[in-house]
Amino acid sequence: MPVSNKTVEFVAEVSSNHSQDLSRCLEFIRVAGNIGCSAVKFQLFKIDQLFAPEILQKSEQHRRRKDWELPVEFLPSLSACCMEQGVQFACTPFYLQAVEELYPYVDFYKIASYELLWEDLLKECALTKKPVVLSTGMATLEEVARAVEVIKEAGCTDLTLLHCISGYPTPPGECNLSAIETLRRFCSCPVGWSDHSVSPAVINRAVHHWRAAMIEFHLDLDKQGAEYQTGHCWLPDEIRTVIESINTGCLADGNGIKAPAPSELADRDWRADPTDGLRPLLHMRRTWKG
Repeated sequence: MPVSNKTVEFVAEVSSNHSQDLSRCLEFIRVAGNIGCSAVKFQLFKIDQLFAPEILQKSEQHRRRKDWELPVEFLPSLSACCMEQGVQFACTPFYLQAVEELYPYVDFYKIASYELLWEDLLKECALTKKPVVLSTGMATLEEVARAVEVIKEAGCTDLTLLHCISGYPTPPGECNLSAIETLRRFCSCPVGWSDHSVSPAVINRAVHHWRAAMIEFHLDLDKQGAEYQTGHCWLPDEIRTVIESINTGCLADGNGIKAPAPSELADRDWRADPTDGLRPLLHMRRTWKG
């Protein structure tokens, strides 16, 4: 059956494009609401709890990512702004304490592909009883199955999987969208697509052919975000067009009942009468005044 536009959620991933600027964070939320998103997602990490010490000692590039950290004190303002805009507030925890720090504010937790193997984090998110969205980039089906088992055994009853290719950007030929159906069959839960392709054709295919229930995409406001140059971020006007197109397409699916549409009713009497093949029907000929 076709997907209804009521079941396709668009989630704007701010990632590290916020520049640790609260005003910019709030603008992301306002823009996401204006372009038709149902949720905005941030990331909560601390570099010294994200990378091993031996990596940070050797790599200045990784140490510089401290500038990408989202200040914890922003959380109340971000949550309040989301409520004002009528969108959900989501965040990805990258350390265990982050789950607790996010709990009063988030509508759902998003677990990143890179953390799929970390069962302690999976359990902590599931134990909150809040909805969980899990990205599956780089994972085998066996690894996904184990993660789903851990999450469900810990008490999560609202789980969404996102098929994902953790290539930045992802060539369309590597998107493997048919894996959406593979995940749906094995998990019996909603499955969506976490996009790194920045391709309208890919997103349309994910929704209209593979029935993706959720589309997550990386958003930047102005090409100034820390991740924009990598090539996997959408700009507002680009993704707005895609969202509007998909919502219109889903609306056109209708209810499947074959019956005259309201716009057709006036013309029904102007069909050819079966007695002589001429228009309109006989009763119209007798009463029509021109």
